[in-house]
Amino acid sequence: MDTDVATGGAGAGGPARDPADLTPAHALPGAPAAADWLALREAADAEARAVDLVEELRAGHPAPGRILDLGAGTGSMARWLAPRLPGPQHWVLADRDAGLLAHVADALPPRARDGSPITAEVRELDVTTLTAADLAGVDLVTASALLDLLTAEEIDAVAAACVGAGVAALLTLSVTGQVRFEPAEPRDVPMAAAFDAHQQRTVDGRALLGPRAPTVAEEAFVRHGAHILSRASPWHLGLDDVDLVVAWLQGWVAAAVAQDPDLARHADAYLARRLEAAEQGRLRVTVGHLDLLALP
Repeated sequence: MDTDVATGGAGAGGPARDPADLTPAHALPGAPAAADWLALREAADAEARAVDLVEELRAGHPAPGRILDLGAGTGSMARWLAPRLPGPQHWVLADRDAGLLAHVADALPPRARDGSPITAEVRELDVTTLTAADLAGVDLVTASALLDLLTAEEIDAVAAACVGAGVAALLTLSVTGQVRFEPAEPRDVPMAAAFDAHQQRTVDGRALLGPRAPTVAEEAFVRHGAHILSRASPWHLGLDDVDLVVAWLQGWVAAAVAQDPDLARHADAYLARRLEAAEQGRLRVTVGHLDLLALP
């Protein structure tokens, strides 16, 4: 599905993050601005992330003082994670989109779990060029909704950099391609297949991984010598999330049609039915994600 993305990724980022990548479609008219999309999804992201992986992280790295957040966007990962970690923290919020980073400064929590201070800086960084040298002095790398926007080679480079520097990585909300509607209808299946294909399209010579990213990342980190823990982190969306459901559905259908124009014949009617059901509280949507914790 999704994406928070990468721009930096989600800036430190990575591939340029245009609003359509955040919706989840690429260069589609009507896509919300990147910051608006990130704000829409922040509460659902926070609810979905696997808290037990944070407990595992604290067990092995009780106080990771310097944290590099790849594709930081507007700082939602830091807002979620910083209060769950003890000790003084300095966050380096990295994204290629300076406009998104402008939203970060005044929005981070001031105190860690034990009351220690939290400080932060922003940095423009391209995740696709990350090396172990970039991680000097870093204790933890984080990212949210980023991996599916990368290529296999780029994910391998991130894994090599983290393991080479002896740095743990907490990588959350990578899409898995699992989407379930309640109630279901037959057109869900071709729409989902086309959307998954769209997420794995080639953009500017880069073959995006889309829903294959979590598996590719697990294999890459293991290949480089890390120990990996994974947890499902799905969105469970309903009437309380109607604004997010509407924006997500519009982007999901638009991306599917962009990938398979034959779907256009039925897309408007399908979307209208789904939007009406969402707005009336009759639709539930589950969007699959996976969280990974890589320990060197």
